[in-house]
Amino acid sequence: MAVSTARHAAERPDETALRDQRTTLTWAQADDLLNRAVNGLLTLDVGPERRIAVYAENSVETVLAHVAGLLAGMSVVPVNFHLTAPETAYILGNSRAAVLLTGPENVERAVAAAKEAGITRILAWRSGPAEGVGSWEEFLAGSSPAEPPSDLEPLPNLLYTSGTTGVPKATPLPPNMYAGGATVAEHVEALRAQPLTMVGPHLAVGPLYHTGPLYGVRAFAGGITLGVLGRFDAEAVLRAIEEWGIRVSVMVPTHFVRLLELPAEVRAGYDVSGLMLVVHTGSVCPADVKRAMIEWWGPVIVEAYGASEAGTVCVIDSHQWLEHPGSVGRPLPPFEVLVVDEEGRPLPPGAEGRLYFRDATGRGVLYEDDPGKTAAAHLEPGVFTLGEIGRVDDDGFVYITDRFSDMVVSGGVNIYPAEAERVLFEHPDVVDAACVGVPHPEMVEELKALVVSRNPGLTEGELIAFCRDRLTHYKCPRSVDFVSDLPRTAMGKLDKRGLRAPYWAG
Repeated sequence: MAVSTARHAAERPDETALRDQRTTLTWAQADDLLNRAVNGLLTLDVGPERRIAVYAENSVETVLAHVAGLLAGMSVVPVNFHLTAPETAYILGNSRAAVLLTGPENVERAVAAAKEAGITRILAWRSGPAEGVGSWEEFLAGSSPAEPPSDLEPLPNLLYTSGTTGVPKATPLPPNMYAGGATVAEHVEALRAQPLTMVGPHLAVGPLYHTGPLYGVRAFAGGITLGVLGRFDAEAVLRAIEEWGIRVSVMVPTHFVRLLELPAEVRAGYDVSGLMLVVHTGSVCPADVKRAMIEWWGPVIVEAYGASEAGTVCVIDSHQWLEHPGSVGRPLPPFEVLVVDEEGRPLPPGAEGRLYFRDATGRGVLYEDDPGKTAAAHLEPGVFTLGEIGRVDDDGFVYITDRFSDMVVSGGVNIYPAEAERVLFEHPDVVDAACVGVPHPEMVEELKALVVSRNPGLTEGELIAFCRDRLTHYKCPRSVDFVSDLPRTAMGKLDKRGLRAPYWAG
């Protein structure tokens, strides 16, 4: 029996373990599939880094692939399923993943990306025959159902976050998010002791390549029943909460906005009283949205502020937030907050400045194979920033007021303007360009391009289409303003904060 599912498979084999909108698995069924998946993966050559990539939309199979990789002592690389084949190929090559697991929606791109990255082993579920692609179902059927070894060394996920240069950066799942342990058996026991894996069922509503939704995968690995939804649909979320008896979920503010946009009679038609904990992360939640969610769902809303490379840095529950509206909470151990000026000098409580966090372990944040980016994120060893400006009140609660890095957070998704800017400069009519985040009522902010054009006939639609032909849609500007000039310093640097300011005024 697989160490994650063995206990429940023995004690309650017929109870639900894992489900999506197509499939429901009992603990006995999930245990059998995980046994086969782990044993099958152990027969493959996964290279010295022992990395496998999962490039698939949310499904039961996607969850099983993640957990099987973990239990096989492999580092799973979640790949954004929206990415184009060239973007995916970069991640596959950079991560040195040896095997690619994918779903039916991504097979064509997966084949092209794997070929470019030099990966020869691709397994796909629910997919018809394709050259160079093996059947996941046949792979499982041909693998042993025997209990796999549980003394293998576990490895953390390798996560990818977009880089300011337009190249994704790799970061290992940080220690405060990773359960550790010398063996996968110890790792699973440690997972069971984590707060989000102590109660269930858990609902995964976000894509299973982001740190937040991956909490659901870790919860399932720790023995918690997991429900998985595909593309976000607000009413489907409410239906799942009621029908599946959901107790815990992780969402982003955009999910809240879309839930609140449902007609009042639709919202009232579903029972959400069973919810015990809903964590939101990804971006700062507008105060009116958060207040409305607390009024609707009760004081079950908890905000977790952090990033893939740092994990959760600050936390605030509903009661604390109502007393400190707008705050993202107090730092969790091993972190403490520092507010400094542009020269790195400490500022007093209440003063606005650059937010840094001191990691008592000395680790800070780590970008694999990129010492330059790692160093740039640190004020000194162990003291790092996530690129934000803010303040700390007299009670130690942190408030985010702006960003000093260029990153845009739209609907909980990190977007680095440099990627869109690079594409815009490829257009023959573009003389200069800059992309900034501007307010959006649902996504909190969205990417806008400011363009100096040599052709007065160039249109917004033409530029957006040009970007979408070359870049994943969510990385592209949603609107374009044509300007006569973009002021630059003598060093050629744009004042992004100054460019953003008129859009955020008032």
